[in-house]
Amino acid sequence: MKALILVGGFGTRLRPLTLSVPKPLVDFANKPMILHQIEALKAIGVTEVVLAINYQPEVMLNFLKEYEKRLEIKITCSQETEPLGTAGPLALARDKLIDDSGAPFFVLNSDVISEYPLKQMIEFHKGHGGEASIMVTKVDEPSKYGVVLMEETSGKVEKFVEKPKIFVGNKINAGIYLLNPSVLDRIELRPTSIEKEVFPKIAAENKLFAMVLPGFWMDIGQPKDYVTGLRLYLDSLRKMSSPKLATGPNIVGNVLVDESAVIGEGCLIGPDVAIGPGCIIDSGVRLSRCTVMRGVRIKKHACISSSIIGWHSTVGRWARIENMTILGEDVHVSDEVYSNGGVVLPHKEIKSSILKPEIVM
Repeated sequence: MKALILVGGFGTRLRPLTLSVPKPLVDFANKPMILHQIEALKAIGVTEVVLAINYQPEVMLNFLKEYEKRLEIKITCSQETEPLGTAGPLALARDKLIDDSGAPFFVLNSDVISEYPLKQMIEFHKGHGGEASIMVTKVDEPSKYGVVLMEETSGKVEKFVEKPKIFVGNKINAGIYLLNPSVLDRIELRPTSIEKEVFPKIAAENKLFAMVLPGFWMDIGQPKDYVTGLRLYLDSLRKMSSPKLATGPNIVGNVLVDESAVIGEGCLIGPDVAIGPGCIIDSGVRLSRCTVMRGVRIKKHACISSSIIGWHSTVGRWARIENMTILGEDVHVSDEVYSNGGVVLPHKEIKSSILKPEIVM
């Protein structure tokens, strides 16, 4: 089986992290976002993953070479010269996706994190005999999304309602599809949307079916949702009694700590924290609802909550970082500095407090 991951463009919503690496390579729960998907695809027997990309393909491919060997899966790129939307990339990668087997292929949105029930999706797809399957997820605020109206029993999709003003349903497109090769015949090589142009036509012919995603779902393409996504992901590890979760007297709730990280005495860590490789957390530090990426040093008695600390940054003694502060790569926060929602670009030194959310160039 094959799969296409829609990687797309510049990842502007996750700046300043995406100023250092393409968005799919930004760490989430201590590994690059895209690796969560590639590992899930490999686990159900996918042999080749095509990345649809229009930005920095060399960086992506060089990085993924190592994983290609380790996971024994073929990873290739299909590069757009202009943004092609969510359907155009399928037409562009047509020759890579079609083989003699006539098997369906997966399409995934690179920002989506979930438990990836891909095996169940294959069974569902075989069972309904239609042309395309999409995963849908239930949300509290459907008005922000495109809502999928479907028959509850069969899963047959009736229609899509884009950002409804009144309540019509709470199931939205979860960005995970399983498509027969014939779907490619419906897509022209031009900028086009699979959600707005391709799927409604398949639905009109009664050949599109939706499966309700079990477990959690999050689009982690922006900081607030990234932090929420980490909470949901760690919660899901807890439900599966994962041995990856840290334990100990200084751990509260669900916490991931890379084995190479060093944590000092008297810290209180958690809930919902990920600490990456090579991090040094000095004594008396308090961390909650945050991600601390590879090579970060957090000095004594600093307090960090609801924030993302980028690679190789330093947070000074008694500093306080909160309210969706995002430090890009190699940012150094001085002792006793307070950041209330500062978004700091890479390679900066912060010597004075950031009292209200702002971007620090």
